[in-house]
Amino acid sequence: MTVKDELKRWEEKTVKPLTEKHPERKKEFKTSSDIPIPAIQIPSEKPADYMSDQGFPGEYPFTRGVQPTMYRGRFWTMRQYAGYASAAESNKRYRYLLDQGQTGLSVAFDLPTQIGYDSDDAIAAGEVGKVGVPISSQDDLSMLLKDIPLEKISISMTINSPAAILLAMYIAIAKKQGVEVKKLRGTIQNDILKEYVARGTYIFPPKPSMRLITDTFSFCKTEVPQWNAISISGYHIREAGSNAVQEVAFTLANAIAYVQAAINTGLSVDEFASQLSFFFSAHNNFLEEVAKFRAARRLWAKIMCERFKAQDPKSWMLRFHTQTAGSTLTAQQPENNVVRVTLQALAAVMGGTQSLHTNSRDEALWLPTEQSVRVALRTQQIIANESGLADSADPLGGAYLVEYLTDEIERRVNTYLDKIDAMGGALSAIESGYIQKEIQDASYAYQKAVESGEQVVVGINQFRIEEKIALDRLTFDPAIEQEQRQRLIKLRQNRDSVKVGELLGQLEAGARGQDNLMPILVTCVENDVTLGEICSCLRKIWGEYKPSTM
Repeated sequence: MTVKDELKRWEEKTVKPLTEKHPERKKEFKTSSDIPIPAIQIPSEKPADYMSDQGFPGEYPFTRGVQPTMYRGRFWTMRQYAGYASAAESNKRYRYLLDQGQTGLSVAFDLPTQIGYDSDDAIAAGEVGKVGVPISSQDDLSMLLKDIPLEKISISMTINSPAAILLAMYIAIAKKQGVEVKKLRGTIQNDILKEYVARGTYIFPPKPSMRLITDTFSFCKTEVPQWNAISISGYHIREAGSNAVQEVAFTLANAIAYVQAAINTGLSVDEFASQLSFFFSAHNNFLEEVAKFRAARRLWAKIMCERFKAQDPKSWMLRFHTQTAGSTLTAQQPENNVVRVTLQALAAVMGGTQSLHTNSRDEALWLPTEQSVRVALRTQQIIANESGLADSADPLGGAYLVEYLTDEIERRVNTYLDKIDAMGGALSAIESGYIQKEIQDASYAYQKAVESGEQVVVGINQFRIEEKIALDRLTFDPAIEQEQRQRLIKLRQNRDSVKVGELLGQLEAGARGQDNLMPILVTCVENDVTLGEICSCLRKIWGEYKPSTM
């Protein structure tokens, strides 16, 4: 069969049915000079060799994208990460963003919530609402989502150790609102392994933490089938200082560990694999970033097919959210961050992301203002509607340097994966400190390059100016913490304390046993058991993780 025949087959089999089911954004895709833009372009030199390596968009190995038409059908989800002060204040920001054209929500939680403490715990003093929204009970989450249609909007929650508890709260709220749980769409990050190496918001040791994760896999496949049970994060690995190859390698190593853990509990791979999602960073080296996303898709497809023998094509797809790189933002000349974010967002779009957050210009200084988040969102909207990049499924496919970088990243990632396999897998590599040291070495090498001037950072080691920052600043009312504490006192006074005690006893028994914990977690939060109380109960059974010193 010729390449031309293959192209016709792809259009008839995949593009045409999808277009009939979900009409494309416009009937014709043309440049401003009226030049037609094809969905994909095949290199004229050795096209058969190229197609054997790349395939078509929407087909194995998904190098060119997970959907046949990509953004010609619909744009990526514009999902800005937000949360601060209180549930009520954060709700205002969410509704503002939705009014400005955002198409999905992403929740940032404060530090006490992330590590399993209620807002009135002594350890939470001074941290309530500072880096995200405080959520101690389903009442808080209900306030956060007030007037937001859960049946229409997908929500992503950046929460890890207590992820199962936040999912339980979300389910409880949906049931109260009369929303069918099976129709809920969203994501919990739920990725504990990267917490041990890159982020630090862990609570429990690895074994019980992995149990919570596989419990959510099993629960979600039947009860919340449209929910992403995990978002395996390379973003935080990159923010900790890794390079692009390490970001992909360590993320996929963690993903392999999660898949194997789920299989070890008795799940078959095709029962849960389609509910796995990924989260990557977009950095400044534009072509490397585009190639990184393409290589990650191809690697994951091969891993799922060849290693885990998945049969369902949906199990082979690496679907991912992207956030522009917070670590690249500078407090100096913050207006330059708009340019950095635009460059990074372009790389994510040209690399085929399914969802995107664009950072605000002032995030190296403080929490972003409404004006700053609007500019960040408008950056995505301008790329989507004015650049023409969304008119092709894979605009850089076939470019010599992009294809070379894609192949080279794939090769180098496989070298890392082979080494991690030889160590016994990601958990062993983490416990030995290998992954942490690789990230630290890469971070140190980059910092040395910046300090020597080998790596130019505009406004930092070159092109500096004397300036006075004139941006508006988001204010934080210190009374918010006290108000949050009072809400918890009132909640505990009004709930059935006997029932709470019984449920915590059932949770303790469940944690000591082997049954799936998700159903009891849903019942607990429905009866106003707080996040901190649940985590305290589990700490008593499982203990806390204490990192070893390298």
